[in-house]
Amino acid sequence: MIVPMKKLSLVIQNKDQDAALARLREAGVLHLEKRNVSSDALSRALERKARGGSAMALIKPYKAPKKKPDLPPADRLVRRESDLVDPENEPYSLDALDAVGRPDLIDLLVNWGKDKKNLEDRLVFLGRERKRIEKWGSFDPRSVKELAESGVAFYLYEIPVAAFANLKADPAALEDIPYILMGKDKNSVYLLALGREIPGIAPLSLPEKSLAEIDKEAVELPVQIGAIEKRLASFADRMPALVRDMAEIQGDIDFESARSSLERVDDIPGEYALSWITGYAPQEDVGLVKRAAAENNWALIADDPGPDDEVPTKLKNNKIVSLLYPITDFLETVPGYHEVDISGWFLLFFCLFFGMIFGDAGYGLLLALIAVLGIAKTARKGVPAALKMLLLLSVSNVLWGVLTCTWFGILPERLPAFFRNISLPLISGANPDQVYVSQNLQVFCFSLALLQLSIAHLKGIVRNIRSLKVFGEIGSLAMLWGIYPLILYLVVSSTRFPFLEGQSLNVVLGLVIGGFALNFVFASYEGSVVRSVLTSLKNIISVVLGVTNVFSDIMSYIRLWAVGLAGASISATVNTMAGPLLGNFLVFLGVILLVFGHGLNIVLNVLSVLVHGVRLNTLEFSGHLGLTWSGTAYKPFAKAEKK
Repeated sequence: MIVPMKKLSLVIQNKDQDAALARLREAGVLHLEKRNVSSDALSRALERKARGGSAMALIKPYKAPKKKPDLPPADRLVRRESDLVDPENEPYSLDALDAVGRPDLIDLLVNWGKDKKNLEDRLVFLGRERKRIEKWGSFDPRSVKELAESGVAFYLYEIPVAAFANLKADPAALEDIPYILMGKDKNSVYLLALGREIPGIAPLSLPEKSLAEIDKEAVELPVQIGAIEKRLASFADRMPALVRDMAEIQGDIDFESARSSLERVDDIPGEYALSWITGYAPQEDVGLVKRAAAENNWALIADDPGPDDEVPTKLKNNKIVSLLYPITDFLETVPGYHEVDISGWFLLFFCLFFGMIFGDAGYGLLLALIAVLGIAKTARKGVPAALKMLLLLSVSNVLWGVLTCTWFGILPERLPAFFRNISLPLISGANPDQVYVSQNLQVFCFSLALLQLSIAHLKGIVRNIRSLKVFGEIGSLAMLWGIYPLILYLVVSSTRFPFLEGQSLNVVLGLVIGGFALNFVFASYEGSVVRSVLTSLKNIISVVLGVTNVFSDIMSYIRLWAVGLAGASISATVNTMAGPLLGNFLVFLGVILLVFGHGLNIVLNVLSVLVHGVRLNTLEFSGHLGLTWSGTAYKPFAKAEKK
């Protein structure tokens, strides 16, 4: 459910700004109204955060030692003077460090990162420079410059073959310009012009160094880069310190953003100057702000949010439904404050979609094993919701795989009889009539569509029960139930589902036409039937296409069967390819192929779930609910969590 919010406005004295903001942050319930703000302190904090992110990225690739080092109290600082000189040296004592001063960890790592980047860029430049001049052989560019200064000037040219032929054909082009042909290949001619430049052609710019010097520096640079990488690796164990530092920096950013959001009350002079700030708090937590206001003599106004206010959304559900939050957080999908929370239905159908798309009990057992091991490893510290969600999804996968007799893509006839016997014949791969099974699976997909989309409109009926708009929802529901048998007739089987014959046709047409009429008249109802009809007439094309959209939305659920079938085909193909290798001396290649093939299939299935399983909830289902996912997540002004 969406937690009811209150809009709060606080008036404080300017002289008490920092203390007031600190008190509000301690309360930790007020979501500040978003404003575009700026200040020097905020800019410095944002710059510091960017540098901290760069520092973390620099040491992230390196593995920290298992044994925790003896860190100094100020663990955001460098712990060894030797880190600045030579990673091979023995660590200095903390007293020695204090004597020389310990630089800030973020600044040190970022500076090393800049040095490393400069060296890498230099190495790339040398590679390009060598390629540019290698055809001229090894010469000292300084000698060329010295000769030019003494009056003996010559210029190097790399001229395309065709361009050089044109020069030779023109008697005036090279007139009075002595030159020496240094070489030639299929693309270019290399020559040395004496005394002056060839008109219209730019000479080769001289390199900084000779070819030998370039090669020498190109050998030295990787050594220097390696030394910096070794220093960065020696700080891999400081990642927790950087994480804590970044949390503190984010706290500074939040505080400076809040300070910059304060708006001054005009016409109040000097020490009596006032400022005000606005935010939102859950209705159940307003008392905390009221208590703080009373203790600190702030003026407080608490009111219900207006229809145009950008109210943050806070969701509150039971422990099971809350398992969905890692997915919605990853997708950054939040319902608007004035919309509906579908977390429970989202979780239910997402689990079902996951099982159908993966569709393999063997894969499900592997995922369940990963989840169980992860839960056991994190049980003392607190199990992440993502692992619990993975376990729930893997159970759904196993159940669907058992019912369809799908185990690692192995042909049903090669499975033990027990697995075939516990499957459901209507949808089992062990059923010899696979055409019948495919039709049943398609019917199940379309029935899921009818069920989920009907739930959407039933919720709309409940939401609009006191308004004539309810008839628009009833019309949409009627169109769903009218188009469903049409799809079964056209897509699945006209023989098994003869809904367009006899009296059934009248029922189908009645539902579709009657539903369209109700939707046309009442879908846009806002206090006036006439205005609603005029709105529908104004948008007649989209209203008419609404019938087509209902058809396409139901059809969209066939992707569950199609994607699941594709995954099963891939796993069966992998088994077919690896099978001949398992019976001879190439068995190890067969095992590698099985692991790689099924691993790749699992990855593809994960992507399919994110694309298709999420889509059906956030597009088709949400579209029929009128849910746009345009909300802003509730993020209160609070102290950063210690990690």
